[in-house]
Amino acid sequence: MIYGAALLAVVLASAPVLFMIYASLVPAVQLLQQPLSWIPRSISFVRYGAIFTDASGQSTSFLYALLNSLVVAACAVLISMAVGVFGAYAFARLRFRFRNALMLLFLLTYMLPPISIIVPLYLLEANFGLLDSKTGLVVVYVSFITPFVLWVMGNFFQSIPVELEDQGQVDGLGRLGVLFRIVLPLSRSGLLSTALLGFLLSWDEFLYSLIFTNTNVSKTIPVAIAEFTGKNVVDFGLIATGGVLACIPPVIIAVVFQRYIVGGLTAGSLKG
Repeated sequence: MIYGAALLAVVLASAPVLFMIYASLVPAVQLLQQPLSWIPRSISFVRYGAIFTDASGQSTSFLYALLNSLVVAACAVLISMAVGVFGAYAFARLRFRFRNALMLLFLLTYMLPPISIIVPLYLLEANFGLLDSKTGLVVVYVSFITPFVLWVMGNFFQSIPVELEDQGQVDGLGRLGVLFRIVLPLSRSGLLSTALLGFLLSWDEFLYSLIFTNTNVSKTIPVAIAEFTGKNVVDFGLIATGGVLACIPPVIIAVVFQRYIVGGLTAGSLKG
């Protein structure tokens, strides 16, 4: 029964992805026919070239969106991790007034529906000249990734025995020395898993990118894929192709760091 349940979970999780790959390879006519044919009569990879270049050979907005998403997600994660790790360690180990209230405040900002704060954020971006720029998106993404890092890494730091830090201080290390030489090396799996989840949060984000960008300078992948839906026609094949390509960077990162990510998500504590 356990293996049967695992097999069912794999089928349910992989079926949409497999159909997306299928839709990106078969002709548009085959996607619209009734009943749907699950065995393709012909397969073509032409969409994977067409999505990056138009008929004149010029780069399409999808290529710029892919590069923009990589830059924005990477910068947002780096800044959020740099800020959030220090904050998470402070919340996990230091005792100060309003500590719990401040943590709750950070979590509340993370849990707010994006649509409820889109207007004030838009006005702030406009006043600082950050609309339609990658910098503006990075600032917005950092605002909701950092509370996530504080929450996850704070719990991870609390799972590390405080006696190890006390021993480091006895040996002459200061608070920052303990953090960099003891805590962070022991938290490598947690850091990598948190960074990946933060990367996915920014990589998949749609609403802010839709509202704050309108040109190839800063447009990200979710918005570029949405533009394949026209007023009178929907190109399901190109949408599926864009979805397949958008999945590749997160999958590569997950495969490369799989051992650390699984350890960070399942263990959350020291072994041995």
